Amino acid sequence: MKLSSTLYAVSLAGLCAALLSACVVEPVRPAEPAPRVEVVPVAPAPGYHWVKGHYRWEGNHWEWVPGHWVG
Repeated sequence: MKLSSTLYAVSLAGLCAALLSACVVEPVRPAEPAPRVEVVPVAPAPGYHWVKGHYRWEGNHWEWVPGHWVG
């Protein structure tokens, strides 16, 4: 009986260690900054529409992607 309960305890500890080793903790991102004010330039040609700028998470910081015209 003693060997059986020891084997069970060791197996359970090994299983817990294996499951916890697969955990990945992602750092908490800071809040996205307020949008920037953009001056929309004149459209390059009729039929183009403006896509406003936005922030994109880039590695470990927020990076501004400027607005642009799409035809």
